[in-house]
Parts: sequence; C-alpha cells; structure tokens
Amino acid sequence: MDKVWEFFENMNECVSVSDIDSFELIYMNKRARDTYGVKSNEELAGKKCYELLQNSLVPCAICNGSELQQGYFKEYQNYNPILNRHFLVKDTLVYDGDRRCRVEIAVDVTAQETQGSMVRGYQNLEALVSEGIRIALQAPTPNQSIEVLMEYLGKALNSERAYVFQKNERGRDDNTYEWVAKGVTPEKENLQDVPAEVCADWYQSFAENKRIMIDDIENIREENPLQYEKLKNQSIHSLVVVPLYDDMKAIGFYGVDNPSVDSLEYASNMLQIMGHFIVSSLKRCSLVRELKDMSFRDQLTGLGNRRAMSAYTEDMPEWETFGVVYCDVTGLKRVNDTKGHAEGDKLIINACECLKTAFGDYGLFRIGGDELLALCPRIDNEQLKHRISNLRDNMRQNSVSMAVGAVWENNSCENFDKVLARAEALMYEDKAAYYRTSGIDRRRI
Repeated sequence: MDKVWEFFENMNECVSVSDIDSFELIYMNKRARDTYGVKSNEELAGKKCYELLQNSLVPCAICNGSELQQGYFKEYQNYNPILNRHFLVKDTLVYDGDRRCRVEIAVDVTAQETQGSMVRGYQNLEALVSEGIRIALQAPTPNQSIEVLMEYLGKALNSERAYVFQKNERGRDDNTYEWVAKGVTPEKENLQDVPAEVCADWYQSFAENKRIMIDDIENIREENPLQYEKLKNQSIHSLVVVPLYDDMKAIGFYGVDNPSVDSLEYASNMLQIMGHFIVSSLKRCSLVRELKDMSFRDQLTGLGNRRAMSAYTEDMPEWETFGVVYCDVTGLKRVNDTKGHAEGDKLIINACECLKTAFGDYGLFRIGGDELLALCPRIDNEQLKHRISNLRDNMRQNSVSMAVGAVWENNSCENFDKVLARAEALMYEDKAAYYRTSGIDRRRI
C-alpha cells in the first residue's frame, strides 16, 4: 500500500493518512511534512493524528472516522489553531488490507480573497482522486491504468486529445499513450522520435518546475516556429502540458489538447495531481516489460530462448521465402570438463557473437545448451549462402567450431517444424563430417 501513498507525495495540498481505529498516523506527504515540521514518515511511528495535526490530547470533536465510506469524500472547512490557517478539508476511507485508513486532503484557503471561488475550483477533486485510487488498486495492468486515465482526463477536461510522451534512448520524444475524442484524428503514429529541439523550451521550463499552458498557439508563432508548425499540423489551438518527473528529472510530459480556454488553470492543476499516478504506472509498465523480456531471453547470451522462438514462429506471416540456420557448438563438453564451465560459457558467447555478426538483423535464438538458431524471413537463397560463408569465416577468425545445417524455403505453406527438422538433420550431417575429418572421438566432446 506504500506505493499508493506515493501518489500524493508531491501534491500541493497537505495530505495525511491515519488509522481510523487507532488514530495512528501512517503517512504525510511532503507538503504536510514541511507544514508540520516533520522530516520523514519514519517519525510518525506511534504518533496520533489528533496530537500532531491538532495539538490535542484526545480525539477531535469533529472526527468523522465512523462516517467515512470508500469512494466518497466528506468535505468541510476547518481552522487549524497550530498553523493559524484555514483549510478546506476532504476525507475519505481507503482499505489497506484489513486496516481502515482515513485519507485527508487539506487545501489551504487562507490567502484566497474569495473563499467561495476556491471551493468551487475543487468541487470535482473528490471524483478525480477517488477515480485515481480506484484505478491504482483495481486496474489489471499498468498499461490499462494509463489508458483509462487518459480517457478519464480527456473527457473530464472536455479536451480533444490526451497523451503521454516519454524520452527515448536518443533523447527524443515518443508519444506512447493517446486518447482522442470521437471524430478527432489520432496522431500517435506521427509523433514518434520527435526531435528534441521541438520541445526544448518545454523541458527548460520543466527544469524550473514550471508547467506549460498555451491559450492560443498563434502567440508562439514567431518565437518558436518549429513547435508552432508541429502543433498547427495537429489542429491544436490550445493545450496544457505538465512534466513527468523521476528522481527530480523530467522523463517526459503529458497533457491535453484544446480544452476550453477558461479552464486551463484548472486543467493544469488536475494534470499535475494525476501526474504522480502516471509516473508510477509507467514504472510498473517498464518493470512488466523487463520481466517479460527476461522470460523470453537467454540470460547468458542475450539471444531469444526457446519460448521466444515459439512466439516468433507461432503467428508467422506467409513469407515468400525464409531460411533456417541450425548451429551446434562442437567441443563444448571437452571445454567444460577440462577448463571449467566458465570457459564453456565463453565459448558459447563467442559462438553467439559469430552468429550475430553474420545474421544479427534476423531472429536469433539459443534453443539448447549448445544449439543456436537463426530464422531469416524474406531472404533469397544466394543471400543465405553468402551469410553462411561469412559465418564460417567468423568462426575461423574467433577459434569457434560449430556444425551448421541450413535450409532455404520458398514455400511458406510448409510446416515450420518440418523445415526445422530438416535443418537439424543437415546440422548433424555437418557434425558427423567434422568428426570424420578431424579424427576427434565425438564421445569425448
């Protein structure tokens, strides 16, 4: 449940979480800790909410713990004598296992000239936060969490498009998630690997902890023509964008296009609040991808494993031609027995490097301890022969010995398992020829 509380960490409002039955404080976000002079959440151990927050020896007379319901907020205004501040307070119930927790969001309204306008500005906050918590706890996958949030925010802010951009390995921006309103043209496919200079001024603002609000893109036409052209081509006339931070560094941004101009500030506030959920979900997406990659990847060589090969061929398109190259590392047993498995692993890795050099732009797999495979869709027979010649040259140069069996197929209707079996049979023929010409006893290798 600690991960859920992280959603509140950088909100501008004071947020505290306490056990309804024991009154013990569980969590305070950064704004609340700073406000009450608490250095870390570890300091909260054993402290009662009424002691720290209200300087009281007994539970507050206004305590509403017994009235709270999950998914609904109790709202009231309260004057805090410790801080000498007026707050608009929203309380709700969240379960942490069997523990009933009060989540309290306190909005400082002291400095507002018109307290009523502040209240109206936060009328929909309970719906936003309740939906965010629901998604965090119940969404089956992090991808779905983000997709639902994009749709939710896009509709709630009456915008035409909601989206997430993430920095890629080249330092450019990729549109990774997108929701569009009915009748609006999707832009996601057109917004991959966007040059860094397009949004450079945005990232400069993000570094200064600023958000982006453009009420009319004509205002940036002269100062940033590259960005103006990019936005104009998407039929954008206004937008709100907020940064996505990880370890205080902007890793991307997300926002909405063409919300109503008079709601830009409110849209910016909503997006900033939900941004912490987005980052958390993106991290979970990354973890899921890494775990999936690990399950399809041979850990020693980095090649695909047998499971990856099955996935690669399961939905194999009807290629006009394809080649199968089946390799077996000879001498592996002798190296393992005489020099140790660490040297045997080096031999396998060297063999893989030879295969990568010759067939690195095709599907490569390690399907057994000493068996490697290259699957080459849309390759012609002469190209396959040339690549195999290169493979053998690489093997000689790197003192690697592999038996190789290759099949070129121009009939995509033939069962793949049969083609694989033919390549394996040819590999064993090559292996037998190696033993005959080398004079090595195959039983010893």
